[in-house]
Amino acid sequence: MKISVNIDCTPEEARAFFGLPDVQPMQAALLAEMEKRMLAEMDRFAPDALLKNWLSSVSQSPDQMRETFARMFQQGFGR
Repeated sequence: MKISVNIDCTPEEARAFFGLPDVQPMQAALLAEMEKRMLAEMDRFAPDALLKNWLSSVSQSPDQMRETFARMFQQGFGR
């Protein structure tokens, strides 16, 4: 004997039928908090902010930067 039962309901209705908790408000709050944190930290990873952070140890003067690179290239070529 073979019995087949088709149930047509939404996931919310199935959760309520089985007595499972509704986690949508908690999930919405969690996603809103994650979005807020991501948007707050997004400015730190902008290209200009990254370059300023990476190049902060390098002198700001173009002449000093050119001399530093020239020294590195000369050392690399053994001069």
